[in-house]
Amino acid sequence: MRALLPLLRTSWAWPVGAAAAAAARLPRAASAGPGPRRTMALYRTEERGQPHSPDYRLFFKNVAGHYISPFHDIPLKVDSEENVFNMVVEVPRWTNAKMEIATKEPLNPIKQDVKDGKLRYVANIFPHKGYIWNYGALPQTWEDPHRKDKSTDCCGDNDPIDVCEIGSKVLSRGEVVHVKILGVLALIDQGETDWKLIAINVNDPEASKFHDIEDVKKYKPGYLEATLNWFRFYKIPEGKPENQFAFNGEFKNKAFALEVIKSTHECWKALLMDKCDGGAINCTNVQVCDSPFHCSEEEARSLVESIKYGTSLASD
Repeated sequence: MRALLPLLRTSWAWPVGAAAAAAARLPRAASAGPGPRRTMALYRTEERGQPHSPDYRLFFKNVAGHYISPFHDIPLKVDSEENVFNMVVEVPRWTNAKMEIATKEPLNPIKQDVKDGKLRYVANIFPHKGYIWNYGALPQTWEDPHRKDKSTDCCGDNDPIDVCEIGSKVLSRGEVVHVKILGVLALIDQGETDWKLIAINVNDPEASKFHDIEDVKKYKPGYLEATLNWFRFYKIPEGKPENQFAFNGEFKNKAFALEVIKSTHECWKALLMDKCDGGAINCTNVQVCDSPFHCSEEEARSLVESIKYGTSLASD
């Protein structure tokens, strides 16, 4: 058996009301109020297994040090009155390892995707290196594979909704950052809707300039075109065809994107309440107390500690 390598790293999030209460309650935290936002650690991460191996897992803990699910236990909204959401960073900008929330594993740690027994890395799409944004997902969202989207006429891809964060800072895997939504792109991946939100970290030095998708065109010319091309071509080196898009590849605005988020959040709520077919999705959670999949903090700890490393773990 390979020795465990638990490494602790803290990711930072904005304060949301009283820290302990905010971390322990769901679905929403209290408003951070007007004025500058200050940081405090609401979540931290714990690495287990060897990096760059199929065993590697990045687990999440709340401010009290209890294991949680980044998929189910981190609130979607930061402030119900604002366009501010929590984003879980899976892939830092300019890196190639295809990291993702493990939706089918208990407590949904971040892992590296495995296909045909090999770890997955995205190719460099000229002239770029790796992912061209900080890439991640909004918690408490789910693109239902059994529900056809009215605007794309395709069902969801069975994952939390993806986010491309376009700020100036390279973020760290496992960070939970606050972002404001600017727009959305509708990728059609093998007949499934795979929404790609465009967002910016609210703490970015230029965040005050960005309010909607037109501001991205104005202040970051060429970025949306590069994003479209990246998603169009990134699977070609794997021998796959170009990806397709709904709306002829048009980026939809903030208002449209917020409706998409609302819809995927409703799908997630149905999933957590066992009101739809979640298939192999693991809904174990610590903080959604009225969910039939709720578990205690001690049960969550036992789940994590029961994992044996150096063996073949689950892969998609």
